[in-house]
Parts: sequence; structure tokens; C-alpha cells
Amino acid sequence: MRTQRQVVDYSLQKRAVLRDLLASRVGTYDVCDASPYLKNAARFHGEPTDERCPICRSENLIHVHYIYGDELKQSAGQARTLAELAPLAMTLREFQVFVVEVCLGCDWNHLVEQYLLGRDGLAGGSEAGPERDAVGGEPTGGTGPVRRRRGAQR
Repeated sequence: MRTQRQVVDYSLQKRAVLRDLLASRVGTYDVCDASPYLKNAARFHGEPTDERCPICRSENLIHVHYIYGDELKQSAGQARTLAELAPLAMTLREFQVFVVEVCLGCDWNHLVEQYLLGRDGLAGGSEAGPERDAVGGEPTGGTGPVRRRRGAQR
């Protein structure tokens, strides 16, 4: 997506978990513990992938996208499909997306990546928001300098 930014990839952490599993430092019950809510989200809102489960190797993994942000209000924490993320990214200023991979066969689950989406990531930046001054990024108008002084006093 165009507005995707601040991407954090958790593939090294996944490799470490799998290495610990192969070395018998952790058991399969420790890593294959998907909750019923996560499995339902994977069934109804997940995006199937071509990648096989690293544990059971019998099923393909499913990616579930969870969204969080102040503007989402009651929708925060819900699972959404990729098709639903694009319109949200164009209407909301900023929200965070967490991508979790899930295997419905053995209950493997792991956080794959997290990133930010929203209008703030567009090149124009503030076409739909209030005008901002060039120096401090404060909204232009009578209360901008007052807010800045109060913030400096704290």
C-alpha cells in the first residue's frame, strides 16, 4: 500500500523460536497455542498464503491483519481483510496494523510484521487536515503559540 511506513519485520524472532523448538528448548505446545478467537479471525478475515506451516508442514499459513489506532474507537483490535485496509488508509490519519500468521491445523501462530497506515503517510500530508505552520507543525490560528508555551513549561 502507498501509505505503509515504519515496517517492523519479526522474521528473525520467528527463526529463533523455530531454532529453540528444533533444539528441544521449548515444546510444540508452547508455540502452537492459537486462541479460538485468533483461529476464527483467520477463518473469516484471514488472507491465505502459499507458505507451509513450519511446524506441521501440512497446511498453508493464513495472515490475519489486526488494526489499532485512536481514530478507530470501537473498531480498534478488530481483524480486517487487505481489501478493507485500503479504504481505511485513505480515510483515517494513522493506524497500526499487526500481521499474525496462523496455522489452522496445528495452532501455530506468530507475529509476522507491524506497520503504520493512513493519510499522514501521503506525500502531500495535510491536504484534508488543518493548515500547519512551517516551524513547529502547530495548527495555525490563535491557540498555536499558547499550546507550545504550555508544553515547554511542563
